[in-house]
Amino acid sequence: MRTATTVELSGGSDEVAQVVPLAVEAEKLELDVCWVAEAWGADAVSALGYLAARTDTMLLGSGILQVGTRSPVLVAQTAITLSNLSNGRFLLGLGASGPQVIEGLHGVSFSRPLARVSETVDIVRQVFAGGKISHTGKEFQIPRPGEAVPMRVSNAAQHPIPIYLATLSPAMLRLTGEIADGWLGTSFVPEGAAQAYCAHLDEGLAAAGRSRADIDI
Repeated sequence: MRTATTVELSGGSDEVAQVVPLAVEAEKLELDVCWVAEAWGADAVSALGYLAARTDTMLLGSGILQVGTRSPVLVAQTAITLSNLSNGRFLLGLGASGPQVIEGLHGVSFSRPLARVSETVDIVRQVFAGGKISHTGKEFQIPRPGEAVPMRVSNAAQHPIPIYLATLSPAMLRLTGEIADGWLGTSFVPEGAAQAYCAHLDEGLAAAGRSRADIDI
């Protein structure tokens, strides 16, 4: 079992003065993971880079980057940069968020979140693999039709980058079991968890020929 905490740096210099020493002290106490939230305040990426510079051993994760606010390739580029800068300590947490944040704040359609998350993970892993990126799906088409040709990013991942999905609905939980390296149980309620969460995760794992040993829960 891993121990973890979640922080957010949305309160300006006063909050930074409290949260960063807290993360540093947590590392000294051998906390395993520090997740950095991103909702409608500070972006997680800047905070993760700052914490990577202030810590040495603790894992750092995006908890979460909201799918739909960045292109899948940019998500992958960001993950590679954070992983390389932190010497392989970065965990990529992704999630669909909700319609109020995605549509009300970012002005992006929240339709087909399941397809968006699934296709994002596929594209991100293509980038991680280092090859030319090609994807044709309901949400993304890379490259776009026309004269553009497939490309690869120029920076390579120097370490494995696990992908965690923050999911709650049955369909999203099944997708997590099928494709993710880990599950972020945000808003997790222990009572009834076997039926509400684990059963759907297990369905996805079984469909992919995997077991719970293959995913970080």
